[in-house]
Amino acid sequence: MTLSAGLAIGAVTFLGAFTSGIFGMVGGQFILAVLLYYMPVSAAMTLFSALMFMSGLWRGILWRRHIDWPLTWRYVAGSIIGYVLMLFIAFVPSKPVVYLGLGLTPLIGSLLPKHLAPDITKRGMAPVCGFIVIVLQIAIGGAGNVLDMFFQASPLSRHVIVATKAVTQLFSQAMRFLYFGALALEASEYVPIWLFVVYVLLTFAGGSAATGVLNRMSDANFRKWTQWLIWALSAIYTGRGLWLLAFPSGAAAIL
Repeated sequence: MTLSAGLAIGAVTFLGAFTSGIFGMVGGQFILAVLLYYMPVSAAMTLFSALMFMSGLWRGILWRRHIDWPLTWRYVAGSIIGYVLMLFIAFVPSKPVVYLGLGLTPLIGSLLPKHLAPDITKRGMAPVCGFIVIVLQIAIGGAGNVLDMFFQASPLSRHVIVATKAVTQLFSQAMRFLYFGALALEASEYVPIWLFVVYVLLTFAGGSAATGVLNRMSDANFRKWTQWLIWALSAIYTGRGLWLLAFPSGAAAIL
């Protein structure tokens, strides 16, 4: 890895952890985009999963008093069921379906009447959320936008949302690390331990720096900015899906 690549990854790791520390979302997508630019897929996904695990663990430690543990365990129960199911199903959807699913699902969820909104605190919704998110993460590699939809519709405070969301994702990050880590080791594609430690420390620094911003932000502003981020990402995903449907051959080379 060149010096410029190492510095770029370090910078985006800090900024990504800072952004995720405020909203519990978005930052990871920035990190993954840069990692995939500089590294092979297996190495990038392995490092990404490890960094996201450590980042989420650190946010959980910082906001441990705000974690909703009953909700977390119900979510994990649904995740385990979904994970076991996916072990027996070989389903890989097309790219247009992936992008349209990630883009349209949160948009539809935000347009539903309040009593029909997918609120993760409602009876039975936490395991449903865990099941859907882990299935999407295994099948298509990500589901953060869908996860945010369930939390955005809840009455939980911003601290509880950031803390609980971080802890719920530790299981899926660990599974993804084991899967891609085996591939990376087989191909001898990995970063030196000392560099990984530096990046982990940067995630801690970014997450810690975000605490002051989150404390000063009101719940109303937190939800407003989170909703805008969800809509922005949904629009990007939907646009990509429609582009792939319209220009499958040309878009494949670009996307």
